[in-house]
Amino acid sequence: MTITYREALRQGLYDAFDRDERVFLMGEDVGKYGGTYAVSKGMLEQYGAERVRDAPLSELAFVGAGIGAALGGMRPVVEIMTVNFSMLALDQIVNTAAMLRHMSGGQFSVPVVIRMSTGAGRQLAAQHSNSLEGWYAHVPGLKVVAPATIDDAHGMLLAALEDSNPVIVFEYPALFELKGELSGRPVDLSSAAVRRRGGRVTLVTYGACLHKTLKAAEEVDGEVIDLRALRPLDMTPVLESVKKTRRAVVVDEGWKSGSLAAEVMARIAEEAFYDLDAPLARVCREEVPIPYPRHLEEAALPQPEKIVAAARTLFG
Repeated sequence: MTITYREALRQGLYDAFDRDERVFLMGEDVGKYGGTYAVSKGMLEQYGAERVRDAPLSELAFVGAGIGAALGGMRPVVEIMTVNFSMLALDQIVNTAAMLRHMSGGQFSVPVVIRMSTGAGRQLAAQHSNSLEGWYAHVPGLKVVAPATIDDAHGMLLAALEDSNPVIVFEYPALFELKGELSGRPVDLSSAAVRRRGGRVTLVTYGACLHKTLKAAEEVDGEVIDLRALRPLDMTPVLESVKKTRRAVVVDEGWKSGSLAAEVMARIAEEAFYDLDAPLARVCREEVPIPYPRHLEEAALPQPEKIVAAARTLFG
């Protein structure tokens, strides 16, 4: 079945609601409005206000309510409009959801799923375009996933709801109109995936940058690794690829300073340094708040031509 990324996200919600009556959705404008990006459109009419709950404009409050519901045996899906706004709920996510199992000696788990849009590319300006996935991937106690394909957009939500840990699911508005086949195969939350085989350079990425990286790979015979799961981080396919190609470029829509790309590069250096024939390279967003004008926004983000240029510097 060919559907869009947006439709795959929506179908994942519908399937989750049908499978388990404990699942409910809560967030700003998820009900009557149908979701900021229309992902939950039609759900209020089908499932009712008890299971599709519009929340007040307080991320701190409704994320906390979702954590409480998870502790009480429900399976809440909490939607935060954009990763920028999740900073208002950092205390609940980091100090409560992520830490409670450890601090209770395993007596309590917090099976809450927190969905949020992330990334740029739709002219939403600086306060709606950050890529802070690396912040959350830094925190023990959380699982963090970044679906970039139709199957992952659909299946990662279902897998997250079966997990006893708090799971952050990042969704990419830049991919909402992407079309592909939905296979319906089960998806796990702990493994990277090889999206393209190649022989000259390993290209490591995740999220919205995957499809730009795949385009660039065609020009440089690149092997493309989609990290998919950012915590726990599965480095096995990356290291196996580096041993074959002996070169690596990491593509990350986050800022270069303190980025997830830096962590991936450090692990390659720690575990595969003697397999490298060239220095590691990375392509990240420019160190500025995202501009509003389209041409400046595109200039600030990783693009296929930047990835190709970075790869070619490693060939000598």
